[in-house]
Amino acid sequence: MSQARPPGPTRAVVLGGSIAGMLAAAAVKDHVDHVEIVEAHDLPDGPEPRTGVPQAAHVHLLQTGGVEAIESLLPGWADALVAEGAHRVPETTGMVLYAPEGWYRRWQRATHHLITAGRDLTDSVVRRRVRQDPRVGVRPRTRAVGLLGDARKVTGVLVRTADGVTAELAADLVVDATGRASRTPEWLARLGITGLREDRIDSGLAYASRLYRAPVPTRNWPVVGIQADPGLSRPGAAGAIAPIEGGAWQVSLMGAPGGRPTADPDAFLPFARGLRHPLIADLIEHAEPLTGVSVTHGTANRRRYYERLPAWPDGLVVLGDAVAAVNPLYGHGMSVAAQEAVALRDLLRTAGPGPGLARRAQRAVARCADTAWALSVGQDIHFPTTTGKRPTVADRLLHRYVGRLSRTATGSFHAATALTDVLALQAAPASLLRPAVLVTALAGPLRPPLDGPQFTPAERALLDALREPGGRHLREPGAA
Repeated sequence: MSQARPPGPTRAVVLGGSIAGMLAAAAVKDHVDHVEIVEAHDLPDGPEPRTGVPQAAHVHLLQTGGVEAIESLLPGWADALVAEGAHRVPETTGMVLYAPEGWYRRWQRATHHLITAGRDLTDSVVRRRVRQDPRVGVRPRTRAVGLLGDARKVTGVLVRTADGVTAELAADLVVDATGRASRTPEWLARLGITGLREDRIDSGLAYASRLYRAPVPTRNWPVVGIQADPGLSRPGAAGAIAPIEGGAWQVSLMGAPGGRPTADPDAFLPFARGLRHPLIADLIEHAEPLTGVSVTHGTANRRRYYERLPAWPDGLVVLGDAVAAVNPLYGHGMSVAAQEAVALRDLLRTAGPGPGLARRAQRAVARCADTAWALSVGQDIHFPTTTGKRPTVADRLLHRYVGRLSRTATGSFHAATALTDVLALQAAPASLLRPAVLVTALAGPLRPPLDGPQFTPAERALLDALREPGGRHLREPGAA
């Protein structure tokens, strides 16, 4: 049963106007009288770039678990995003994916759907829906510079405006959603709470991305991905094409130290052609670039184990990248933040914003982060360039097993579904060790491996139409 609310008005302060911050506001707004979002920059009215989001230029995927979580917080949000041009992509039906173990089949029985859109559009739709609620306010161009209260209870935040004016914001609940730049460890130390454990595992991957006007209609066009293979002797490299709004392709290329992409537009296509397969280069060769190349180097996995601290103050919750930031290569960041916001909402429904809520919420946030953390770190530690952790014997054995299951998934719907359940954040990695999945992995693929990417007849016709007599021809995707 839900506990009675404390007497008098209740106020929540959310630090950060990112998608994690907006979803945190959506999670708490029904359980307090007012939510104040403190944001260091101005928030655009529409789908324009937001200061402080350098990763917005790169491919963003919302996994099934994330889509369902946001929908739970903001009903109708997914349809609104698709209506503005986002794409709902069935897995693996709408994907052309080359894993280290081979080409995945496009099974016609889709078990999950992901959403692809430009990050600015996704942020805009979420932001608009959250700010429609009169209980939610935004304080732009304002930074939090400290916590109010003591080691037992946080009672608000100290903020400073862009012109240097400081003020105290009292709050019954403070939610830190400021991402990788979070200063909560420093603020806790000022309150006397120390001993925070932190892991940082960095593969060194860098991202280079740009937008293209797609040479084919993008509605129902598949997501294309060429995954990196940690087992190769050369630096790991990967790439992806995601259809987004406005008839555009968002294209991201990734490379490890010794083989990183650069911001040079003339080097973008050659880098794509140097991936494990030239498909992405074959496709973008006939697309029109719409932007320059944006590069990001901050892809380290970093986790702060707040839930393990022996003391935790009432009134403070940390979520999103401020707790666990994972390599964006795996497309889980937004989805995990959404699931964490739902966990906070569910605890508020049962317990209210009273004593003990923050401690339970911090533990729930950690559980939400576990799957994405395990997936990202479990892959990154096998790159020879990775710092912060090296694979143990157990890690290598697990990696070998998952590789076998992935090879099986190229020709087994059951294996593909088991993997997709985990990647979609609908099942824990331990589910891959269920007896039925183990038997499937041991049996191996039921169909022979594909010798190239799988396109539908309609997609193949569109690709064939790109051939120009007497000029540059699109190589048959998959041709040497």
